[in-house]
Amino acid sequence: MIKTLVFIAAALAAALPSLAEQTALDEGYRAMYNLDFGTAHRIFKDWQVSHPQDGMGPASDAAAYLFAEFDRLRILQSEFFADDNSFLSSRKLSADPAVKVQFEKALQRTDEVVAATLAKSPNDLNAQLAKLLRLGLHSDYLALVEKKNLAALSEVKESRTLAEKMLREHPECYDAWLAVGVENYLLSLKPAPVRWLLRIGGAQTDKDTGIAKLRITAEKGRYLLPYARLLLAVAAVRDKRHADARQILTWLSTEYPKNRLYREELEKLH
Repeated sequence: MIKTLVFIAAALAAALPSLAEQTALDEGYRAMYNLDFGTAHRIFKDWQVSHPQDGMGPASDAAAYLFAEFDRLRILQSEFFADDNSFLSSRKLSADPAVKVQFEKALQRTDEVVAATLAKSPNDLNAQLAKLLRLGLHSDYLALVEKKNLAALSEVKESRTLAEKMLREHPECYDAWLAVGVENYLLSLKPAPVRWLLRIGGAQTDKDTGIAKLRITAEKGRYLLPYARLLLAVAAVRDKRHADARQILTWLSTEYPKNRLYREELEKLH
């Protein structure tokens, strides 16, 4: 009996990741949201070495490259918190070519790892989440950096379709709601004739639905919770709900004190 219990305990220990493994990716995202991109890359690259079959490693590394470009080009400030003329601008930004190369390498590695995993286990949650993250990151780069909105739109719709499938199978994957929320909310900011054309093309452009889905990730998400809260702050600022925006940005600036975006937008509200 004792031998059996020892065997079961050993098996459970082997099946469960260590505490460090459970929190390593989370720490990488915390560093990323704190604009400590060097630490984030180190953590994500270490994860790829220790977990070569997990697509979340390279996908997360790609996220750190994208957010570094967002910070360098001040994209979130100029695109989301500014007026609609800026949001609708088609002016291509000066992307860092070296960063783009590393970003695309991380996305390609994500594709390779995810394809291998899904070929064996089509319902693997981590692989699906990595694929969803990869689609969202690439569409963000196309739309916000390169201003290729039509190319980005097809990936936005693909990510929303994948997210809906994931949530039917894994309703506890709250990060997936971000894809549904982003499509609906950001596309709802487009002019009415554009929204009509987008809906004809199969896009979802309902503002209230977008905000409702973003709130799910903002309340229960894991890796994407801070980004969802930032988008809710954007919505609050645009709707002149300044008290709501202050509350969200106060939480973000307290949780991630090295991220100047949160402080700057909070100071504007004060």
